[in-house]
Amino acid sequence: MRPAIPWLSTKALALSAIAVVAAGGLAACTSSSSSTSSGAPSSSSSAPSSAAGGGAPITIGASLSLTGDFSADGQAFQKGYNLWAKDVNAKGGILGRQVKITVLNDASNPTQAVTNYQTLINTDHVDLTFGPFSSLITGPSSAVAARAGYALIEGAGGAPSVFNTPQNQADHNVFDVSLPIADELVPFVNYIASLPAAQRPKTAAYPMADDPFADPPVQLAQSKLEALGVKTVYSKIFPAEVAAYTPAADQVAGKAPDLVVLGSTDVPTVGAFMQAFEQQHYVPKMFIAAAGPDQGADFTKAVGAGNATGVMVPNGWYPSYANPDSQAMVKEYVAQYGGTASDVNADVAEAYAVGQIAAQAITATGGTDNGKIITYLHQATSLTSVQGPVKFDSLGGNTAAAAFIFQWQKGGTYSQVLPLGSPGSVSILATKPAWTK
Repeated sequence: MRPAIPWLSTKALALSAIAVVAAGGLAACTSSSSSTSSGAPSSSSSAPSSAAGGGAPITIGASLSLTGDFSADGQAFQKGYNLWAKDVNAKGGILGRQVKITVLNDASNPTQAVTNYQTLINTDHVDLTFGPFSSLITGPSSAVAARAGYALIEGAGGAPSVFNTPQNQADHNVFDVSLPIADELVPFVNYIASLPAAQRPKTAAYPMADDPFADPPVQLAQSKLEALGVKTVYSKIFPAEVAAYTPAADQVAGKAPDLVVLGSTDVPTVGAFMQAFEQQHYVPKMFIAAAGPDQGADFTKAVGAGNATGVMVPNGWYPSYANPDSQAMVKEYVAQYGGTASDVNADVAEAYAVGQIAAQAITATGGTDNGKIITYLHQATSLTSVQGPVKFDSLGGNTAAAAFIFQWQKGGTYSQVLPLGSPGSVSILATKPAWTK
């Protein structure tokens, strides 16, 4: 019998043992917004109030990283937003109104994102705002929305720094539909705790990019693994810049720890560490990264399918998730963009879920009054998405989110491996194979 899960918070535990079926359906494709479209203007720069009827489109604005360090994620998010808009519009829109999305490129720059949201709200007068990619960009963006009285519904800003901004603590306007990132690695920690002491890693390294998304889950994992007797041989935060990746990776390789827990934000970070490890002839027995390996084909193409084998990553969603809405979305994505189900990364689902939650709030409140939407989202207990159920706490964290660990396994399959015994989990590959050419 496995020991009780000691550290999994209520937020992460809620669905880690079950796959929940979402209620909403999906529709066929039709035309949606482009990154150059603009919202219909209103008469005020404050959050507009719009009732049902009238035929005017529901205008939604978002800033995304279409270029720069987060471009792969930003482009995937745009696909998710557009896919949702197509489905909604194919069904006749929301409350009989079509959806129109304006996406502005922030080039992975928080300052530009702030400017973009000011433009979307004060110049374009969009009805609603959707979030950008990365906690680094979401925090300052949410402050712009708060000052204008807007809800910011988002799917990639789950760092504590986003929820704890002075603006959100005052206005409670942030709503993250995804798993809070601080809890992401807890299923992995609990797996290590379940192993006999002789089978646990003896040493571990914790390299972390300087990013509010990357650090909290790794720091929590480090403290809990140290409590289990796993010795820390390296724990440093390095600049989130390409030039800093290889030196940090070389330092880790020089320590040759059994376990590497990488605080990464994207594929290039993980790829640089793996390449440096290979060049140093160092293979960690276990390797888990905060983000990057969840990017499907973008990851395997960058590092090679053979090298990906054994690498793990946390997330709250995966393409085979037993959720009818999710399965339909994946099928639709493949039909539109090509590839296979394993090529659909979690960013698409996170973005699609943002749209679903917004649609439920608009329907429930009878329009796009942001004040009513904020109140409703804090009170709603039965929201559903392609990622599963959604229930927001007072600061906008999703307390119903699932927490899983995934692993690239032999043959290029991307599989759920933790929590142990959870529906959908397969046997974990406990030791990473050697690098392949």
